[in-house]
Amino acid sequence: MVVERLLGGVILAIALILPAWANAPTSAIVATPPQPTWVQLTPGQRDILSPLSKEWDQLENLRRKKWLEIAARYPRLTPEEQKRVQERMREWVLLSPEQRRKVRDNYREFNNLPPEQKQAVKEKWNTYNNLPAEDKARLKQGKPLPKPVAAEAPSSDASSETPSSEHR
Repeated sequence: MVVERLLGGVILAIALILPAWANAPTSAIVATPPQPTWVQLTPGQRDILSPLSKEWDQLENLRRKKWLEIAARYPRLTPEEQKRVQERMREWVLLSPEQRRKVRDNYREFNNLPPEQKQAVKEKWNTYNNLPAEDKARLKQGKPLPKPVAAEAPSSDASSETPSSEHR
């Protein structure tokens, strides 16, 4: 359950704040020059990229370069955006290599959608994010959501009725 939430959050974060990953070539296609090791980073870079500290030296040069680009943009972000980037980095390091690959594939697929479909995906994601936790849990289990009572036309004596607890 937590993995799906992380994947969804990471996908959205990548889609909204990491456009540099849109058509990221693999290091097999484009040779990326060697990037600094963890100890070669500036104190500011290490501070920003701290969630990645344990795995930094094992990252491919292309991945290091992309994270360094994010670190360079970081000071210009709002405090809320900075907090979100830090949260997403912490979530990213918890993902397995297969989950990371899936996130990257989903991002590339999302990025190739026409603008109207991208907007529809964003709206669906926002709708999902605004659902109560119990509704999200039902969806993750593959169960349908209960029909909302509010969709029915109110009757003339609706003010005397109380909603049933099953629809709250």
